[in-house]
Amino acid sequence: MIPLATPKLYFENPVGRVLEHPDGYVIFQYQPGKRKLAELQALLTHTRNLLVRNRWHRLLGDQRLMAPFTEEESAWIVDYWLDHSRQGPQGLYGAVLLANDVFARLSNDQVMHEAKTAALTYRVFDREETAVAWLRQLA
Repeated sequence: MIPLATPKLYFENPVGRVLEHPDGYVIFQYQPGKRKLAELQALLTHTRNLLVRNRWHRLLGDQRLMAPFTEEESAWIVDYWLDHSRQGPQGLYGAVLLANDVFARLSNDQVMHEAKTAALTYRVFDREETAVAWLRQLA
């Protein structure tokens, strides 16, 4: 039997955790509750740093516990984090586990609609197994 690969914690704060998966992708997990913008920015910046450092282009975004984005958070994500010029030549592939909270799902849909970026290709999933399978196809 082949042992399962165990992700390694890269960064954590009250907003969430960033894990480094040995199969070559980042796991980004939101914690429940309200966020401070600076803490969200730190978490996403560390996510970007890990992707760049390892020259990775795949991300598993676990939004299951996420609260809806505020307008300020949405603007920062669209204007900074999803900006095509910051993605690198290969772009980013994201498998997103849908938030349990319907309003969080709607706020994420709004962010993705506003972003209109070719730098991010993403799919949404209800189950982690199917999200990981999709990411592995992209390796």
